[in-house]
Amino acid sequence: MASGLVRVLGSTALSLLIASSTTAPSLASPSRGDGAATPEACAALGYAPPERQDSFTTTQARKRSALTQYAPTGVAPPPLPIPPVQERFAGPPPPLPPPPAPMAYSGATADIGAFPSVRPNFPSPARDTEKYPGAAANPIKRVAEEPVSTFSIDVDTAAYANVRRFLNEGAAPPRDAVRVEELVNYFDYGYARPTAKDEPFKATVAVVPSPWSKDRQLLHIGVQGYAAPRAGQPPLNLVFLIDTSGSMSGPDRLPLAQKALNVLIDQLRPQDRVAMVAYAGSAGAVLSPTDGRSKLKMRCALTALHSGGSTAGGQGLKLAYDLAKQNFDPKAVNRVILVTDGDFNVGIAEPARLKDLVADQRKSGVYLSVYGFGRGNYNDTMMQALAQNGNGTAAYVDSLQEARKLLRDDFDSALFPIADDVKIQVEFNPAKVSEYRLIGYETRLLNREDFNNDQVDAGEVGSGAAVTAIYEITPAGARPSSDPLRYGATPPPAAGGSELAFLKIRYKPPGGSTSKLIERPIGAGDVRPSLAAAPESTRFAVAVAAYGQKLRGDPWIDAGFDWDAVTGLAQGARGEDPYGLRAEFVQLARAAKDVKGS
Repeated sequence: MASGLVRVLGSTALSLLIASSTTAPSLASPSRGDGAATPEACAALGYAPPERQDSFTTTQARKRSALTQYAPTGVAPPPLPIPPVQERFAGPPPPLPPPPAPMAYSGATADIGAFPSVRPNFPSPARDTEKYPGAAANPIKRVAEEPVSTFSIDVDTAAYANVRRFLNEGAAPPRDAVRVEELVNYFDYGYARPTAKDEPFKATVAVVPSPWSKDRQLLHIGVQGYAAPRAGQPPLNLVFLIDTSGSMSGPDRLPLAQKALNVLIDQLRPQDRVAMVAYAGSAGAVLSPTDGRSKLKMRCALTALHSGGSTAGGQGLKLAYDLAKQNFDPKAVNRVILVTDGDFNVGIAEPARLKDLVADQRKSGVYLSVYGFGRGNYNDTMMQALAQNGNGTAAYVDSLQEARKLLRDDFDSALFPIADDVKIQVEFNPAKVSEYRLIGYETRLLNREDFNNDQVDAGEVGSGAAVTAIYEITPAGARPSSDPLRYGATPPPAAGGSELAFLKIRYKPPGGSTSKLIERPIGAGDVRPSLAAAPESTRFAVAVAAYGQKLRGDPWIDAGFDWDAVTGLAQGARGEDPYGLRAEFVQLARAAKDVKGS
């Protein structure tokens, strides 16, 4: 019934929505200020709480759609259009369809605000419906044959929190759920920072003996981004795209997403604006663009949401982009923030088609960030497809604590970009290195020629964010992984002097079309005689990389480097650890030993 009502009211309500944002300033009045989203406060703003009831038995309840529950009282419901904006209904709308049969609801709710929402009693889906992108571990490459490694940067952290969820439940994560680069990039390593935005990246490099493979070395590359002063950051033009389908009914889904978005709302400034779109079966706007002085109104709009229905995620994306572009500000950060379990099942639902949709929309200057919730039917494949093609990041929220890390502690790096299409390329000197293997980044690899091609999309980096990559390398003269060629083999040229490799970083300024280049040789001065002599950041990053590879069951870790060795290496590199994240990692490594056994 909700979708039918949306189709009836669609285009007419859009004009009312646009009008309300320009002719009804009282709805976004800064005098409302911030505060707790109590029933009384929200009622004063026109947001009545959903009624607590055991079943939809009254005529009024049967006729109420999901979107009319979202809408402020006294204002026409403002769903965005299901048909194109140009289409208009002539004459009065057709009559409403007959009410559905009564649906039983459970009375159980989670604490998501001042008043609970009624949620359907959906069964928990089976865990084996979770979807992850498959990717084989990167192979060892011979420098004589392929001396150049190229990849798009990745500052996503979704895999770390998702793996933590499995381990905390006493289960081993699926192999494809473990993306080693996302585990490594979860942590702040305290790299040296750039001092000016004109060259927004500074590289830190260390070469150390590998603790898990005799005669091999690890090349640790840390790329630190410039941290722009908060006072000088551009305004935000955000659209919250909120999945309110039935699959989001669990306490770790929509209720947690509401809490997470409230954390983000806490950080907003008066010049920032937020609009909201919810989707379940159909999609509609629940909040017209509202400035950062009216946080209470945003909280009330969030609190009024409840879950139910199927998942029209593709339609929701289209409408969120439409709303972002209607209010596009070339001087602002224009971004859609999607919160969902990724279980799209109505309309455009294939990752490949959604990838094309998002890739096309990013050309408008509207970025997309994706925050995943829930378990059992979590669709990580969908999350990755959307984030990697939407010029945004992907994260997984398994707790309110994680939401605070992502949307409070890492607020600047999550929302304010300093560079687009950032690519890394490493050329190895065959006179010094015979083999290399990039640890992780399997879904981010690029062709060598893509590095100089400004038409090839790559990752976005936010203010103050850092990117870490680790290569395992075989020095020239050490025993290689494969036998030397009998025919056609020639000695490597003695080029590059003492250089082991050459690092290149290519990036575009936000919104720019022409890339810039940063270069740095990697030489003898970067080599440490032992892992113990390496910087704390290198030792901890190596511990996390070992943890990820062992969780995946990759074949490159010697049997002698066991879980106790991982734990000991991490424990010795904890450092100050002000938020306890490294201490938590040590406990996760111990939990991994329990569930993996070896």
